[in-house]
Amino acid sequence: MPLGRRLRDQFDWPLFVTIAAIAVIGIVNLYSASSIAGPLFVDSYIQQIYWLTLGSAVAVLVVAIDYRQFERHAWIAYGIGIVLLVLVFLLGREVRGSQRWIPIGAFSLQPSELMKIFLIIALAKHLHDDPRTEGRTVKDLLIPGAILAAPLVLILNQPDLGTALVMVMIFAGIMFLTRLKIRSLVILVLFFVSSAPLTWEYLLKDYQRDRVLSFLNPERDLLGTGWHAHQAQVAIGSGGFWGKGYLQGTQNQHRFLPDPRTDFPFAVWAEEQGFIGSVVLLFLFLFVILWGLKIASDAKDRFGAVVAVGVSSLVFAHTVLNLGMVCGLLPVVGITLPLVSYGGSSVLTTLIGIGLLMNVSMRRYHF
Repeated sequence: MPLGRRLRDQFDWPLFVTIAAIAVIGIVNLYSASSIAGPLFVDSYIQQIYWLTLGSAVAVLVVAIDYRQFERHAWIAYGIGIVLLVLVFLLGREVRGSQRWIPIGAFSLQPSELMKIFLIIALAKHLHDDPRTEGRTVKDLLIPGAILAAPLVLILNQPDLGTALVMVMIFAGIMFLTRLKIRSLVILVLFFVSSAPLTWEYLLKDYQRDRVLSFLNPERDLLGTGWHAHQAQVAIGSGGFWGKGYLQGTQNQHRFLPDPRTDFPFAVWAEEQGFIGSVVLLFLFLFVILWGLKIASDAKDRFGAVVAVGVSSLVFAHTVLNLGMVCGLLPVVGITLPLVSYGGSSVLTTLIGIGLLMNVSMRRYHF
């Protein structure tokens, strides 16, 4: 079979088309979200296109390299991620009380975003080298737990609770879908529940506690910490079934909706496109997650399967946490909606993850 035809037949078109659709929706929505934000942000959608172009180029490179090469260099990648997280405290700049970004010329890199990919690769490497096939116990989670703990501690000290939660969900997704015993799962759940008071007292910052309290009691500080979630819910509800129309969302156009480009772009979309548009976007994300799990089930080795599960967990975590906080079902933790929220590091990380998914999908024929 000619090479061109073979690549065409093996290319994962459903995944590509779905991701392209989400990216287009993100650009269209970002134009609306930034159209009234003033001269500093009016070109956000142009910058997003630049990041999508760069991310796509990196994703193509990731697809071109046999994913087993990533398995061979997993610990080097993980080590680079840890070094970058340490450099944040030495070279990073502080924004809104958090030190998460390293300035690189006119752009800023958020190492904690890339660390999600490095974590997935490192956990996949460990599980690939582990020959056991029976269910894993709590004892078997000590090494994977240490792999998670090192970056988690650094990220919590930035502080970045949202990214820390995403990494925990990635870890949980990988462990659960790679034969973790039910008894061990129950023990872990009990451990996290029992450690909640210590987390509240010693790990959460004052503003993070305020967000949780505002979530539990929305009327507690409606004009302060509860403002974001309240305005987002008003925007979603006012969209109705069909929406108000593109560029016609009053909550966004009249600047009631805070952070419409980064944390709350779904509220902009739901107000303008209504219930129907929201369902379409949710379906696209659901398809990516389920398709990623299908790729995992079809993978020809454990490393590829775990990588696919990890990327699916990454998309799932971001989608659930972002939509949960926008809809008032979860506290506001500052999590982006993949390829819809504005942000270079987030776009780059998501597309690298999709590149890994595509890589595993296409190379299931090559064994």
